[in-house]
Amino acid sequence: METTRYDVVVVGGGAAGLSAATTLGRALRSVLVIDSGTPRNAPATGVHGFLSRDGAKPSELLSVGRSEVLSYGGTVVDGEAVSARRTPAGFEVILGDGRRFSGRRLLVTTGLTDELPPIDGLREQWGRGVVHCPYCHGWEIRGQRIGVLGTGPLSVHQALLFRQWSRDITLFLNDTVEPTDEEWDKLAARSVTVVDGAVASVDAVDGVLTGLTLRQGPSFEVQALAVGTRMEARSAFLESLGLSSQAHPSGAGRFIETDAMGATTVSGVYAAGNVSNLMAQVITAAAEGVMAGARINADLIEEETRRAVEGHFGPFSAASEAAVSKIVLGHRRHGLSDGQKAADVGPAATVE
Repeated sequence: METTRYDVVVVGGGAAGLSAATTLGRALRSVLVIDSGTPRNAPATGVHGFLSRDGAKPSELLSVGRSEVLSYGGTVVDGEAVSARRTPAGFEVILGDGRRFSGRRLLVTTGLTDELPPIDGLREQWGRGVVHCPYCHGWEIRGQRIGVLGTGPLSVHQALLFRQWSRDITLFLNDTVEPTDEEWDKLAARSVTVVDGAVASVDAVDGVLTGLTLRQGPSFEVQALAVGTRMEARSAFLESLGLSSQAHPSGAGRFIETDAMGATTVSGVYAAGNVSNLMAQVITAAAEGVMAGARINADLIEEETRRAVEGHFGPFSAASEAAVSKIVLGHRRHGLSDGQKAADVGPAATVE
């Protein structure tokens, strides 16, 4: 099967990937976006905090983004990357259906997977009555009775954050969270109610969240529930390149480590968005895609310029001629005779 070749192959068609592809298309690069069609924010009713697109449905944002990529000559294909390998020309990405695409550079914008606790009814409410980010969803649930499900060391911080949007916050420790003395003081000072005991179920009536029920205890009414998920970078296909995800310092999950412009530890491979920044909102992911696209274009320009210099001068470049001159002539290349010392020549020196 013949491999189609591009300047850049982007794996992941979310905000980061589409922004990068648009940037690269505007830079006159041939770019391919491979999209599995499973965006992280698909369950959400709207994208928030995105200037000029606040409240837009996630599907609408991606549809507009795809159109912009296509308008600049980019290509978008549906499929899931299962492996990648380095080639003399760059990289080859293999899809689950056997298709292969080649690029001089590889950009990974596959996002992450939210792992939810195994509690009855929780997943059914994900993206509806169950939220995770106050900056994404806080306005929509402001003033409501908000529960915070304990899932790890960041749950106390999450409860204190959501306190900004409501006076009625209840932290359910869920046999998982053990606040420190300092954290107990903070929760008390901010009037956050704390409930001990494991949570058995997330309850709903006609699809609307109504509360939580403990395994050994009563039920509690809440109108919204905040959950800190364990976030796992979608990066398994990169292991064939020797690139694995790393544990995040916060303990929130695993991510692909990059520098400030998106370069990974594998030369020629870049990453942007949630796959490398677990906390990135949609607009942040889009911005990181733009930066990564610009950096990749600069990288390609450096490569093309180096090859142009080699092709223009061949083996007789200025550097090579200077090296040969130094070997053959020594100090005579500066106009000195074999028997004349450099110290004898200068502004005040006279040669008879």
